[in-house]
Amino acid sequence: MLTALVTGGAGFIGANLVSRLLKLKYKVVVIDNLSTGFHHHLPLNNKNLIFYQKSINENLKPILHKHKIDYLFHLAAQTNVHKSLQNPIYDAEINILGSLNIIKEAAKIKIKKFIYASTGGAVYGEPVKIPVSESHSINPLSCYGASKYAAEKYLEIYHKLYGLPYIILRYANIYGPYQNPFGEDGVIAIFIHQLIQKERPSLFAYGKNKRDYIFVEDIVEANIKAMYSNKNKTYNIGTGKMTNTKQIFQIIQHELGSSVQPKYLPDRLGEVNQISLNVNLAQKELKWKPHYSLEEGIKKTIVWFKSNPKIF
Repeated sequence: MLTALVTGGAGFIGANLVSRLLKLKYKVVVIDNLSTGFHHHLPLNNKNLIFYQKSINENLKPILHKHKIDYLFHLAAQTNVHKSLQNPIYDAEINILGSLNIIKEAAKIKIKKFIYASTGGAVYGEPVKIPVSESHSINPLSCYGASKYAAEKYLEIYHKLYGLPYIILRYANIYGPYQNPFGEDGVIAIFIHQLIQKERPSLFAYGKNKRDYIFVEDIVEANIKAMYSNKNKTYNIGTGKMTNTKQIFQIIQHELGSSVQPKYLPDRLGEVNQISLNVNLAQKELKWKPHYSLEEGIKKTIVWFKSNPKIF
């Protein structure tokens, strides 16, 4: 039985990925400090799941050596753009030093693949051409984007110097089951929860910001494809389509039959006005493509939230 380690495995993307890996009959080791993840997101009674409540900044050498890790999915991160601007040192401690800590240890144990969850929405900055390809210039507008890109470069260096096999996945805006509706990011989860509770959502930039929204099951599939790839490259993972925040609100409002109206507010510092990701390279080399339309994904997400009203 092969072993996969997932940092941030009790979080939103992590919980979905862990579920898929267990179905594929992998032994799964999860490292999560539960700062944003939750115990109950994981099937802790599964004999093939091992959970460690630890930070990625701690000494992880004993865990990686003990379990003979074959594949490492690095999802743990500080993911909030606005918190990264308010506390850039904390952001760097997690996203740069924490990532370097686990990259360094992974290079010592000869794993088959290190898959790094990066961000397409934050590293490119305001796009010159849309949809954005992997060759677009890097010009982050936030400390979060800068820290995620810094970890990408460390990963590339460890590949060149020590042969660490890697794939970097730059994600679009992800949504779906297990996404926390009480954070500042993840507007689809936030809007669903607020409309169910008959609260008024806030639409920043007056609802005009445009993003590339991708369902979490498509993200999980991209990770699985990356695991089996013999490439050492960076790939955009999105849909190539843009939808503004007002349209997102209206789709959710329609699905829920809600009459609640939003609050329109100015833009926030560090936010890109519009972006979508060109995913032709991932389609060609990873044999991956998104399967869920925005409407399909939102419907599945609403069903999940209604079925799990008290999970957060």
